[in-house]
Amino acid sequence: MKKNRISIPVIWDRQLEDTSLISIDLFLSQFQKNMKKFCLIFLCIILSGMTQAQEVRKIPVESKVETTNEVTIKGKRVPYRATAGTQPVWDEKGEPIASLFYTYYERTDISDKASRPLVISFNGGPGSASIWMHLAYTGPVILNIDSEGYPVQPYGTKANPHSILDVADIVYIDPVNTGYSRIIKEDTPRGTFFGINSDIKYLADWVNTFVTRVNRWASPKYLIGESYGTTRVAGLVAQLQNSHWMYFNGVILVSPTDMGIERGGPIKMANYWPYYAATAWYHKALPAELQSKDLDELLAIVEPFAVNEVLPAMSKGGMLSDSERDAIATKMAYYSGLSKTSILQQNLMIPTSFFWKELLRERDGMTIGRLDSRYKGFDRMEGGVTYDFDPALTSWNHAFAPAFNIYAKNVLKFNTDLTYNLFGPVHPWDRSNETTGYDLGTAMRQNPYLHLMVQSGYFDGGTDYFNAKYSTWHIDPNGKMKDRIDFKGYRSGHMMYLRAEDLATSNEDIRQFIQKSLVKPGQPAMYK
Repeated sequence: MKKNRISIPVIWDRQLEDTSLISIDLFLSQFQKNMKKFCLIFLCIILSGMTQAQEVRKIPVESKVETTNEVTIKGKRVPYRATAGTQPVWDEKGEPIASLFYTYYERTDISDKASRPLVISFNGGPGSASIWMHLAYTGPVILNIDSEGYPVQPYGTKANPHSILDVADIVYIDPVNTGYSRIIKEDTPRGTFFGINSDIKYLADWVNTFVTRVNRWASPKYLIGESYGTTRVAGLVAQLQNSHWMYFNGVILVSPTDMGIERGGPIKMANYWPYYAATAWYHKALPAELQSKDLDELLAIVEPFAVNEVLPAMSKGGMLSDSERDAIATKMAYYSGLSKTSILQQNLMIPTSFFWKELLRERDGMTIGRLDSRYKGFDRMEGGVTYDFDPALTSWNHAFAPAFNIYAKNVLKFNTDLTYNLFGPVHPWDRSNETTGYDLGTAMRQNPYLHLMVQSGYFDGGTDYFNAKYSTWHIDPNGKMKDRIDFKGYRSGHMMYLRAEDLATSNEDIRQFIQKSLVKPGQPAMYK
């Protein structure tokens, strides 16, 4: 009986020079002979591909690329060098455990770096990259957006005629897992980076190294932070001063958090009332006699009302008589655009989330933004006590992400396959033992050179302006530093600089703050 024979083209054995036909017996023999070799080669190919992919997707421990450009600020040409790079975070043994991405702008027609101010810039979150102030506020380029901050196409950037680069060099820093910054040593405990005090500790060491590398110890130095970045820089100025002996001329808090300054129930809730009044004024939800007033005039009335009437009423709680409760609810409704009924139903304590949902509910079924209550949106259902999403934040994400990816690759020439994390994975975040606001006050008392400026948007419901004022009162509880503390308010939201008018004003306020806080040569750091 003849064996069945199958003809197969041989193309897998290098020992054979052609694709001649062979029997199944020879095929099996050759297959067994070459199987181990084939598997080994295949495995090497796979591993090689994986290694290459991993190398491409990892941030370099140390790198930098320099480009030059110029911008016209206040009608004058300002040439500058931009350095986009990475610098490591080290552990106690001196081994790199993370690498932080930064962008450093230096004016190039200034030779005296000793007198040239340096601004060190952070955003917040926690978990937010430095992109927000980098591409929309103080840097030499800004987003392509309209005059009120809404995204427009084509995406990209344009020159910033209001940048502070004319008076100060600036470095924007992305903390671990934000932007292009990443953990390198994967077994490093997450608590090394992700917590109020650990964040401050490793960033202080990083800043110390950066200032040394770029030879800026002699320069007047400033820290600026936005949102949670204010918690960060309030702690950093104290950490750098007390642990690294690096002293600063100024701290700028943009839309500040509570920074650990104590306020509870009635105090914080009463402090929201000026923000409620400002928002209702913007949406024309107030009675005609209030609506006709200028915003500054209105707030001058509502701020004392919040402190002198709303706070005591809230503090009394159930001790309020029916007539007192009805009277204060009537006035609260008058200044907020909410109904007296809704205020009474909430026992006078109106959460911000309810306000964002309620203010325009009956009028047009719209919600308002948390971070900027000028923005409006709408939910799946008009009912409920809180909105589905923040229409302000979703609009901003729309504008920022494409612009930075275009800018980093095409202008800064920083090439990577990493995703630029607008918001990175940094949770759980350890919020225990926060004293940053008090630490800032202590640093100011220790350093007579140190000045503070707070910038807030009147329509910011995430970090409202009146609670920011309250913080300054308790950073300086005895009032002896009033001449070194400035508060600036703007008719916009959390990112007040997105509105063209406030972009110009807020940058000029920083410019003036820097000029004010510069020290004359030979002036001693002492109290008179």
